[in-house]
Amino acid sequence: MQNKSRHLLITKSSGQKVPFNAGKLKKSLLRAGASDFQADEIISEVISMLVEGMSTSKIHKAAFRLLKDVSRPVAARYKLKQALLELGPSGFPFEQYIAELLKFQGYKTQVGVFVQGHCVTHEIDVIADKENTQMMIECKFHNRPGYVCDIKIPLYIRSRFIDVADSKNIATGHSVRFNQVRVITNTRFSEDATQFAKCMNMQLVSWDFPKNNALKDWIDHSGLHPITSLTTLTQKEKQQLLEEKVVLCKSILNTHKILEQIGVRPPRLQKVLAESMALCEPYPDSET
Repeated sequence: MQNKSRHLLITKSSGQKVPFNAGKLKKSLLRAGASDFQADEIISEVISMLVEGMSTSKIHKAAFRLLKDVSRPVAARYKLKQALLELGPSGFPFEQYIAELLKFQGYKTQVGVFVQGHCVTHEIDVIADKENTQMMIECKFHNRPGYVCDIKIPLYIRSRFIDVADSKNIATGHSVRFNQVRVITNTRFSEDATQFAKCMNMQLVSWDFPKNNALKDWIDHSGLHPITSLTTLTQKEKQQLLEEKVVLCKSILNTHKILEQIGVRPPRLQKVLAESMALCEPYPDSET
């Protein structure tokens, strides 16, 4: 059956048709924490469901359902990319989430700061300070897979950076002297975008770029999974938590009363907390 699957074309989120790659699927399952035996069993089940032209989205959903029967925390790690897409519909939860990841890296962060540039006023998504670095961060959130940030993104952000490089925080009146600019997205950048950013000394971070220091690596190494990763909460409950500015699984461990406020009762409450605790453990991955 695996030999037959090699000749099947599946459809990526970009619309591109590619051969089904069982090895790639296995790598993602192992990366999430599945055992070698569990991964092989799930791949066998997935292959039995395959049809010509099947979307990668449907394949991932099938693997997720099977994995959830094995281990909810492992399934939650497997759906991390989808969990980031669910941080919307607005981009504000994503900005908050990025600020939390940067705090873990030792930065002092501010979200949604208005600064007066040389020409106009700008709202900076995240300001991150550490030692001699004061970084302007633009967050590009997308709620659909396959979206590619093209060269226009770093082009216009560089223009903003030039305007605010020596500016003033409108709320406090304090001077702001940015010396770095970084653009972070939950999807991907085009080759032109990465080439331009490299030439202009801009830092880009996406789901899988740069290698070994991409957004997925930040999350694995910090254990700071988004609340949308949880398989034990409904979509409505996740949205309610996001509206209350709760973006981390870790947050509900510290203040789990908020789960009761949105209607989560025992014994499911204990299941949510147990899954959250498992996800909060940093998951070092040897290869990305």
